[in-house]
Amino acid sequence: MFSKAAIASPSVAPSNLPNWSPTRTHLKSRQVFVPAVQRRRRCRFRAAAEVSRSPTKVGEEDGTLSIRILREFIETNLGDWSGSFYQFDGHGNLLQSVNTKLSASSYGTDELISLVQTLYIKHPPLGNSILGYDSEAEWAEYKIKETNMFTADKYQQLGFFPKEKAFSLRYQTAGMLETVLRAGVLGEDDIGEESPKNLKLPSRRPSIVCESCLYSLEKDKRVRAFHIMNPQGILEMFIVFLEERGDNKLSPSPPQDISNRLSPFLGRWKGHSITKRSGIYGGTISEADVVSLLQMDDKGQLIQDITSTSGDRTTNVHWTGTVSENLVSFDGGFQMTLLPGGMCMGCPSDISKSVAQSEPFHLEFCWVESPDKRQRLVRTYDVEGLAVSTTYFFEVRV
Repeated sequence: MFSKAAIASPSVAPSNLPNWSPTRTHLKSRQVFVPAVQRRRRCRFRAAAEVSRSPTKVGEEDGTLSIRILREFIETNLGDWSGSFYQFDGHGNLLQSVNTKLSASSYGTDELISLVQTLYIKHPPLGNSILGYDSEAEWAEYKIKETNMFTADKYQQLGFFPKEKAFSLRYQTAGMLETVLRAGVLGEDDIGEESPKNLKLPSRRPSIVCESCLYSLEKDKRVRAFHIMNPQGILEMFIVFLEERGDNKLSPSPPQDISNRLSPFLGRWKGHSITKRSGIYGGTISEADVVSLLQMDDKGQLIQDITSTSGDRTTNVHWTGTVSENLVSFDGGFQMTLLPGGMCMGCPSDISKSVAQSEPFHLEFCWVESPDKRQRLVRTYDVEGLAVSTTYFFEVRV
């Protein structure tokens, strides 16, 4: 699905994304990746001009469309959600789990409509509780910044697929995630240390915090997955919220783990992809039919063959990778981390190498909810750390 020079992954991003060559990027010294909000833009990623054969043109003057998109996004998120928060390191090891609740409502109309969300984080049991006595659970409260017409476009760089109820967006800090960890793991024992013992917190100034959300095809349930990259552009951790909508007092079951986390992704998959520009005014750039094959060869290497067809153009890509426990490393500097519950998350092994060569990069989240169906989101960035496009995939095993 990629061009010959592009990065690949077990579940792969689309061929209708622009070309880049990670194999040519080698740094003599490590560079700090500074996102666009902290420096001037040096160049613009020409995705809209390069990847579109017949794009849907949506101008900023079309306020009616942008209001409808924002309203549908808000309606998708409304309600009370019960769930759990999971923290994983870059190798897929579970570090922490915390019970959470999320309440989402809206106010305003038309261009003034806003999404208001409050996150509730369950405190751990008190260390001095009386033996045999279960005290009533206490919950910390965290107000998430409102989402409105301005923030969705300028700050969050929203990529939203209304029909599929899938979206990606950007966080400017990891403050919300740090709060969950502190309140859910330390609770009343938190004395404000910058680096509490036995607790890994996200960087105060991460280069990227990306949320990708996929809704269940079978239940009123969703997974919100976060990539967190440190200031140098290296993967720091993954965060996953598994949530179910309704008045359920119990959180959804934790993601089922298996000894071989790679097995849900192996085999032949066939499906369709849709790519949209980021932002509330983002229109569809292109669509493609996709067929992918992922298998182990007799030498123990992971082989991936991808065919993507958009209009009269077909692209074939062949990639090889190695598997070490729950980490897949592909040629070209892209890695996939296998998580429980049929989930995997992909990113460059070092974003600063792409930045040094003024090349774009992408992040990926894949969820195999059932043995024969999977969904994916691929978020493409320019070298300034601005999200250029988001691609949604739906695929079935054949």
